[in-house]
Amino acid sequence: MSQSVDRALDVLDAVAAASAPVPAKSLARQLGCGLSTVYEILGTLTARGHVVRTAGGYALGYRVPALHQAFQRQMQLDDAVHALLLRARREAGADTYFSTYRDGAIAVLAGNSAVPSTGGFTVGRDLDGHATAHGKVLLSALPRAARMRYLTSTGMRAITPRTITSPARLDAELRRVRREGVAVEVEECAPGVACVAVPVPAATGKGTALTAVSAAVPLEDFRRRGAQLTSTLRHVAAEAARLAARQREGAAS
Repeated sequence: MSQSVDRALDVLDAVAAASAPVPAKSLARQLGCGLSTVYEILGTLTARGHVVRTAGGYALGYRVPALHQAFQRQMQLDDAVHALLLRARREAGADTYFSTYRDGAIAVLAGNSAVPSTGGFTVGRDLDGHATAHGKVLLSALPRAARMRYLTSTGMRAITPRTITSPARLDAELRRVRREGVAVEVEECAPGVACVAVPVPAATGKGTALTAVSAAVPLEDFRRRGAQLTSTLRHVAAEAARLAARQREGAAS
């Protein structure tokens, strides 16, 4: 049963990763499994609305947006958070993102960016938290044991020549992030791109930061107005904390 579930999720992931509808034969070749198996899985996914069959092949179905909305509801990401990111993008003149650490994983939950985004950053799980500004903010707030579990599970791959791949160097960097309350990465994820991130204050104003807001800009732009960008993000983080507090109050009433 678990292998069948894995196959179905592999098919769904492959359809999601494609830039256009994918024929079943292409999926079978890509995944290295039999065409009859792929057709059986696609039939089930189609019946449940997770994929649709088009003239060009299979694409994501109309059930997917509902799942995304449910996920954002569970993560307490309402329209106010998206409006906040949009306003931040306008004020900062940069792609902006909202990220979190939960259950051993780092993920970008929401973003407002150009198409294509600066540096190719997207919403979804981040397996390179050692190299991203938001990842450094979140990792810096964790106990060392939790941080090491994350790094052990994801590794510290060298994305660019500037990526920090030494645990000792990363520890020193995370100490600076905790001290200064801001993380900066310059060309660690993408050449010619810099990112800034700040923690969203916890309810008490201290403690573990489980969320962060960040922005990505071309390197030359960052050199001109990095301080301004950081200041804008701090205001955004403070507003995000107020939104979270109002959500908690509403849930408790």
